[in-house]
Amino acid sequence: MRTLFLTLATASLAGFLLAQAPKPNPVSPDPRTPRPVDAFDTVWIEDLTWIEVRDALAAGKTTVIVPTGGIEQNGPYLVTGKHNIVLRACGEAVARKLGNALVAPIVAFVPEGDIDPPSLHMKYPGTISLTEETYQRLLTDICASLRVHGFQHIILIGDSGGNQTGMKEVAAKLNARSTDGKARVHFIPEFYNYPAVEKWLESQGIKQVSEGLHDDFQITAMMMTVDPNSVRHKQRVAAKKGTINGVDVSDLAKTADWGKRIVDFRAEATVKAIQKSLGK
Repeated sequence: MRTLFLTLATASLAGFLLAQAPKPNPVSPDPRTPRPVDAFDTVWIEDLTWIEVRDALAAGKTTVIVPTGGIEQNGPYLVTGKHNIVLRACGEAVARKLGNALVAPIVAFVPEGDIDPPSLHMKYPGTISLTEETYQRLLTDICASLRVHGFQHIILIGDSGGNQTGMKEVAAKLNARSTDGKARVHFIPEFYNYPAVEKWLESQGIKQVSEGLHDDFQITAMMMTVDPNSVRHKQRVAAKKGTINGVDVSDLAKTADWGKRIVDFRAEATVKAIQKSLGK
């Protein structure tokens, strides 16, 4: 009887210990796990698997673009995510031209004015604003995360005026703080040079007369390359509102073609500025 009891006790203890033994954690796979399928062709980190990002880094894609956009009022035709939509087109173009870059998820929330009492864009429904402190803390943590994973050059670009100061200050602070030489943060103000875009358009025969709206031909055309619904193209044409600043945008294909050319113009200027900042 005693032998039977000891046998049962031993089996029970073994079962308990087995139940307590560490089990493989699906949330923490081996970082060396081989990629089981072919990599997907995209430059957007959020559209890649972690394995694809790891392999891209190992293959030399050690530059990452951090684009900042915004959610704000943009006149009667453009959706509040205007800047984020423009960055989908421009971020892709810049990364492809660089050839060794990926693009971080777009920073969709930026300073848009005081929240309470509301000022600037915050006077209009749909706008979402951050304080400058929150914005800079967000950028700092994003850059720190990318640095830890092995990106050597972190490129900050922004499609809105209120984004520029924060990016410049964060880049300066992080570079001053970094002493190991592992990564540099580059603020590229040349990306946000709409006067140069407008001057180039004028040289191409596109001349605008401001209607006083938070909208223009270049923005509308670039957004059309991503999603015509974001500029309410169908509704505008039906309402005979198919112009902006005196320029006809009713022909979807023609306007989208202009949008691609504008994106390419901006990407070329941005890549030159990035290469200069990198010392190439």
